[in-house]
Order: sequence, then C-alpha cells, then structure tokens
Amino acid sequence: MRRKTQETQRYVPLSDFVMLVCAVLASLAMGVLVAYGVCVGMFGLFRMRVRHAAEEAVGVASGAEAVEG
Repeated sequence: MRRKTQETQRYVPLSDFVMLVCAVLASLAMGVLVAYGVCVGMFGLFRMRVRHAAEEAVGVASGAEAVEG
C-alpha cells in the first residue's frame, strides 16, 4: 500500500477547473436548446395536422349541407 506524500500530491490548476465547469454548463445548455427545438418543431407539426383535419371536417360538413339543400 502506497502512502501519499507531499511529492505525489498534485493539484488541479484553477483555470482547468473553471474550464471544466464551463464545458459542462455549455453542454447542458446545448442539450436544453436542442430539446426545446425538438419540442417546438413537433408541436408545430401537430398544429399543422390539427388545422388540416379541421379544414377537412369543415369541407365534409359544408358538402353534406349542399347535398341535402
């Protein structure tokens, strides 16, 4: 078993620690932004499909009234 002595202890420079923290925060921010973009895109697709289905329903309803009238 090795003992830690003053000679074998190494300290991480503060600039390396700050760089590591900044890299972690940047990657988290990118992940959040990508997830937000995916959600906005999917909701846009769903809204388009709902709008299209509503237009078809109005077209069917107005066609049925014309046939009866």
